[in-house]
Amino acid sequence: MIGNALDFLLETVFGLFIYAFLLRFLFQRLRVPLGNPLGHFLFALTDFAVKPLRRLLPGWKGVDWSTLLLAWLAEFLLTVALAWLGGFPFAVAGGGAWLTLFLLSGVNLLRTFIQMYIFIILVQALLSWVQPYAPVSAMLDVLTRPILKPLRQIIPLIGGVDLTPLVAIVLAQLLLMLPVAWLDMFVRTL
Repeated sequence: MIGNALDFLLETVFGLFIYAFLLRFLFQRLRVPLGNPLGHFLFALTDFAVKPLRRLLPGWKGVDWSTLLLAWLAEFLLTVALAWLGGFPFAVAGGGAWLTLFLLSGVNLLRTFIQMYIFIILVQALLSWVQPYAPVSAMLDVLTRPILKPLRQIIPLIGGVDLTPLVAIVLAQLLLMLPVAWLDMFVRTL
């Protein structure tokens, strides 16, 4: 019972930082305008770790590697903490176990990234029906454009309705079910 509560607390706290690092990475990569409260919150929440690491690991070709590394590190720490609480025998585990946990955290980070995009696409689609000119719509459009724009070139409007968010969510779910699940099983067998 206490173990479940600790798992929940760890997943909540680390999850907040993992999502914040991933969103900050996306904001910088896609050049999302930062004149919104979410952008200010993300940068204020993550500056304490990103700025010092950026001195050691600068961005390259528009990719903020320090933020991405911090997201992976937070996921790794969460994976190790949950394994420890689950009774993983660290005392007898060799270097291969640490490599497995490190790779497993990478797979978990990929899964989190895809799930985050599903949520962003879903929020944008719902908001476009309810309040298409909300201030957050421009930010969501910039975040989803790299995924939805190619689909919009293939899938026409049907009765004036854009089905590309639905197709993107289905494709993302398939990514989670097939390659990401396969990667998870492969890493766990190492």
